Amino acid sequence: MSTATTTKAKDKVDLDLEAPRAEDLAALLVNKERPPRPSALSASMTFGWRAMLKIKHVPDQLFDVTAFPIMMVLMYTYLFGGALAGSTEEYIQFLLPGILTMSVIMITFYTGVAVNTDITKGVFDRFRTLPIWRPAPMVGYLLGDIVRYLMASVVMLTVGMIIGYRPDGGIVGIALGVLVLMVFAFSFSWVWTMFGLMLRSEKSVMGVSMMVIFPLTFLSNVFVEPKTMPGWLQAFVNNSPVTHVSTAVRELMAGEWPAADIAWSLGWSVVFVVVFGTWTMRLYNRK
Repeated sequence: MSTATTTKAKDKVDLDLEAPRAEDLAALLVNKERPPRPSALSASMTFGWRAMLKIKHVPDQLFDVTAFPIMMVLMYTYLFGGALAGSTEEYIQFLLPGILTMSVIMITFYTGVAVNTDITKGVFDRFRTLPIWRPAPMVGYLLGDIVRYLMASVVMLTVGMIIGYRPDGGIVGIALGVLVLMVFAFSFSWVWTMFGLMLRSEKSVMGVSMMVIFPLTFLSNVFVEPKTMPGWLQAFVNNSPVTHVSTAVRELMAGEWPAADIAWSLGWSVVFVVVFGTWTMRLYNRK
């Protein structure tokens, strides 16, 4: 009796584990509505959140938006303040908006490093198979990095306030200055996404980035007025995008409205997005 019962139970299990028929699977697929395609904004925000999660799991990435900005502000203020402006209190009023611009621009190259790392690991091959807006992974990287730029800005402004920086533009001036800087940093980051796709390793991306960023940021009005420089150097510095952004941020935080420098900063931003953004997507589609 027990043997018969066991046999029936076993037959029932075998029937339950029988593979489904193709007709049954087809009926399930046909009767179900296909989920809607994610919008460009939704896909970009998702990849932006992914970039933020990477910071959570690798907290070392926060070094460049915390310790590095603090070191930059303190070092340049107390090294050059007395020599260039007579006192650190005077110099910090000129230096902080410029060093803020410089520090944010210098950490934009991490976007290219992150892109190159994901390519090396094969992650982008998976992204390309998804039914999403094609630029979403790239835009997501940049959106995630904007949070890092904002963190660096808050850290530097806090340190500056502690050591004597007093912006006449108040909260509104600070917010407008940071907004102009964020727009430019977002646009400038497209340069590094292009290099991240072109170069073979993240070390190559970092090397090329430093060769571009250091001359561009130091040959500007971040530390001193261009009028103290030789004439041939003034011609370059006065037309540098970093100079325009630095001046716009500095004047906005001082309560002024530098329309020409704001226009130049936004114009350079458009150029970077159109030129390097287009080239980045061409490489992304072909790679």
